[in-house]
Amino acid sequence: MNSSQKLPESLDNVTILVAGGAGFIPSTLSEFYLKMGAKVIGIDNFITGSRSNLEKLFKYPKYEFHEMDIIQGLPNLSNEKIDYIFSLASPASPIDFKIIPLEIMRVNSEGTLKLLDLAKEKGARFLEASTSEVYGDPLVHPQVETYLGNVNCIGPRSSYDESKRFAESMTMVFNRFKGVDTRIIRIFNTYGPGMRPDDGRVIPNFINQALENKDITIYGDGSQTRSFCYVTDLVRAIHHVMFCGDSTPYNCGNPDEYTIKECAEEIIKVLGSKSQLTYRPLPIDDPKKRRPNISKLNSLSGFKPEVSFSEGIKKTALFFKSLKKERVAPEELSVW
Repeated sequence: MNSSQKLPESLDNVTILVAGGAGFIPSTLSEFYLKMGAKVIGIDNFITGSRSNLEKLFKYPKYEFHEMDIIQGLPNLSNEKIDYIFSLASPASPIDFKIIPLEIMRVNSEGTLKLLDLAKEKGARFLEASTSEVYGDPLVHPQVETYLGNVNCIGPRSSYDESKRFAESMTMVFNRFKGVDTRIIRIFNTYGPGMRPDDGRVIPNFINQALENKDITIYGDGSQTRSFCYVTDLVRAIHHVMFCGDSTPYNCGNPDEYTIKECAEEIIKVLGSKSQLTYRPLPIDDPKKRRPNISKLNSLSGFKPEVSFSEGIKKTALFFKSLKKERVAPEELSVW
């Protein structure tokens, strides 16, 4: 752990800005800090965020929300004390890479610049939520923060991969040359309640198909691997880095590794589904392996993921059921 910093017990006199606040990770992070007593200001233009993710937040009197596009500008915060800024505004789904690539590139460049300028103005600590996609289709396994990656800079995923690499670089420039206190995290595959059920990623695809007893579609032969982190574990990791980390990048995720086939089989088992597996060609530039080395994160304060894959799948499936208007007890819908 950084010897000069420790995890706070409460945040009663703290104001936090969360860009992309209607996303499933940012909304869960916002609730985490609201529970700690912080004032949280959310910003989102709903290009991929969900209004339903905000419902739980508006129950807190210290939550404030602005519907706007950070590419165009930020709300008037001239009279507001801002202590911490979380840059989480980028769309992150493979479907988004195909539909809104320019918007992704602009929010990770122009939007990030505006947030960094605000951090400079307010003297706030800034956290850039980057991604494991900066490693591309890695030739080093598991991935450590010092690995420079194997990225196709003109491939179908490049709008996200390269703009996040740029956002990391810009964050470090503000740290080195403008004196802004910054953090960088690289988020690995994350899932949980609040996800878009149609975002095209493995977990929502497989859960939706399993709930309807449809064939589960695997792209490739299923031998490619991923590591899946439940959203509350990720939020804890982000919290540890923001308050105990330094300016260098930190992998944030769960190092437990599954093949895609194993993932599908576990979801079928946990949900008691009758689904069968079906196979299709692997998309271009889809990573063959993805697993974080989180030794650096663990060294901060002994961080370890707590939620098992089967437990996380059950919670996520209940959330998806609720979206289909199936009856689910309110206490079963808690992300925590």
